[in-house]
Amino acid sequence: MARHEVGGTAGADSGGVSAVDVVDSLRHRIANHDIPPGARLREQQLAEEFGVPRTRVREALLTLGERGLIERVPNRGAVVARLSVEQLLHIYDVREVLEGLCARLATERATVGYWDELIALFGAPMESRVVAEDFDGFVEGYEQFRQGIIDAAANPVLTELLDAIYDKTQMAIRRIIILPGRAEVGLAEHREVLAAIAAGDADSAERLRRHNMRSARDFLVRYQSFVL
Repeated sequence: MARHEVGGTAGADSGGVSAVDVVDSLRHRIANHDIPPGARLREQQLAEEFGVPRTRVREALLTLGERGLIERVPNRGAVVARLSVEQLLHIYDVREVLEGLCARLATERATVGYWDELIALFGAPMESRVVAEDFDGFVEGYEQFRQGIIDAAANPVLTELLDAIYDKTQMAIRRIIILPGRAEVGLAEHREVLAAIAAGDADSAERLRRHNMRSARDFLVRYQSFVL
């Protein structure tokens, strides 16, 4: 199998390109498998691509390592980390608890009318995406749902933990959603969560969001050979 290496000579202007910019770009590419697991990340080539000093790239790679997205391999340097099924299931166990807590806090802290836009989105628009098998559109809507709950929860520590976990599971989410029946089940579950949140029922919101995570985990277990 050919080894992947990342970094070219795009010659980007260094003006305004921070380590955070480099991290965000690489996070997105790793999450979408534009940079696949096992790909090597070369500091010099990335510095040339982003038009920044190697020290800035090194800082970005350190952050990605702390998030568990890359690892140091002897004789290869920084490479994109691979997740086993077991690791992913452990992550979903933790994610269930954190997402449930986030839904509870969001229910308790959101202002009146905050959920109106999301409830409308998860009506006919999201249903039409499911019918059309527009999975990219579905994931986009799900990300709005997830981010809306995180923003309403207004807990920076929880946000950081969930973002770190989401980085590791984003590709799995995209693969799970195309499994038979998952989009329909997911849409129904998300609607139930939103209904509980909008009604101010924090207990139900937490319980339903946790159930939503367990349901996704069950699909992962059932179809693991197709997901990873």
